[in-house]
Amino acid sequence: MSIEISAVEQDRKDRKRYHVYANGVEEPLLSVHEDLLIKYTLFKGKELTREAIAEIAEEDERYRAYSLAVTYLGVKARTRKQIEQYLLRKEFEPEPIAYALERLESEHIVDDGEYARHFALQRIRYSQKGRRWIKQELHQRGVSKQAASDALDSIDKEDELASAVHAAKKKWRSLKGENREKRQKLMAFLMRRGFPSDVVKQAAKAAIDEAEIEQADEDEGLLLDN
Repeated sequence: MSIEISAVEQDRKDRKRYHVYANGVEEPLLSVHEDLLIKYTLFKGKELTREAIAEIAEEDERYRAYSLAVTYLGVKARTRKQIEQYLLRKEFEPEPIAYALERLESEHIVDDGEYARHFALQRIRYSQKGRRWIKQELHQRGVSKQAASDALDSIDKEDELASAVHAAKKKWRSLKGENREKRQKLMAFLMRRGFPSDVVKQAAKAAIDEAEIEQADEDEGLLLDN
């Protein structure tokens, strides 16, 4: 048995969606994106079977999940896991979520490997975080162990050391107490930020050496003034 479309109305809030009605029914027969409206020529007078209506509704749900994911990605890059969690919060079923994720990956819009490499580089250069911290953050974002490992392997050792030195110098200025105690606190701080032990030792030494040179210059200046 076929059902004839009696009216098609544009949604008042979302101008890209349309409601398709049949005679004698208050609720829409279908609510679809304009692309599907055109694809299936859903205009007044067209007849649809129950099976066709179900197929179109399923396709629209997949299309809607994909479109929402693209909009979500427009703000900033996300991992596959983050997009999945977002679509679950929007109460999509597993099938349209899987469709959206597979399409996004096939179109290279979502790439956890690239995300991980970019994320690691940003954290090293601008947040003064070490590889152990970054590894944990990537894990929390759903990045696979392999992708996270590859990203960490791509980190330049000199970049990581420079980041640790920057963090160490800044922290050293705020520490109180004897130098031995301050050094222990500094190294513990760098370890908590995820830097490897060899990097921690080098960074702490660089920060302390520079501070001692500055102090010596300052003391010499005071002597000359006197």
